[in-house]
Amino acid sequence: MVSLFLGLFGMWLGVHRSRDMSAIFPRLESTNGVGKVYRNGSILVDTSAIIDGRIADLSITGFLEGSLVVPRFVLDELRHIADSSDSLRRARGRRGLEVLGRLRKDDTVPMEVLDVGVGVGEEVDAQLVRLAKGMNSPILTTDYNLNRVAELQGVQVLNVNELANALKSIVLPGEELQVHIVQEGKEAGQGVAYLDDGTMVVVEGGRRYLNAFHEVVVTRVLQTAAGRIIFAQPKS
Repeated sequence: MVSLFLGLFGMWLGVHRSRDMSAIFPRLESTNGVGKVYRNGSILVDTSAIIDGRIADLSITGFLEGSLVVPRFVLDELRHIADSSDSLRRARGRRGLEVLGRLRKDDTVPMEVLDVGVGVGEEVDAQLVRLAKGMNSPILTTDYNLNRVAELQGVQVLNVNELANALKSIVLPGEELQVHIVQEGKEAGQGVAYLDDGTMVVVEGGRRYLNAFHEVVVTRVLQTAAGRIIFAQPKS
């Protein structure tokens, strides 16, 4: 009788004190109806991040902790893009499928497909944000609009573009660089070069050194929403 009473009391306590139990064990989160338990280390992957392709190289470096979770509706959207009649759109979709294939074969970061779809009349981004809130997981994306919407709803976002900009080399005014001037600038007499990380270098008076290597001196560095731009002058 005592065992039966304690068992029934435990069941009652678990049902009526579920919120308290979640507070005591914050590492365990439900998927809001999906029927699976996730840890906070799971990262939801957006379609744009898969098509971008850098996620595969990023996973190899070991900087991503936890597992990558690809919802089924993201996979369906990717397949729809790969079957598009537009050649450029179709190529982007197929590249995304190839990236998923690479991630499947890579054991560095576990990846799984979450079997959850999109409701009738519901957008993929809205469902992704709702799923991220229910799982208490961040979203990996390159989509600027999704980035802002998710942040407004309190969802953490891992933006691959912001990471790439943060990892670009830092130069200071007065430093000397050797660059390959590859094209003309927007203003008269300007030349444009690029560093190994893709940072644009605008060389005042560099047009005469077009298609040649030349040493330049950094005059100022401008940080924009699109990235960092370096302005320089020829050393000579």
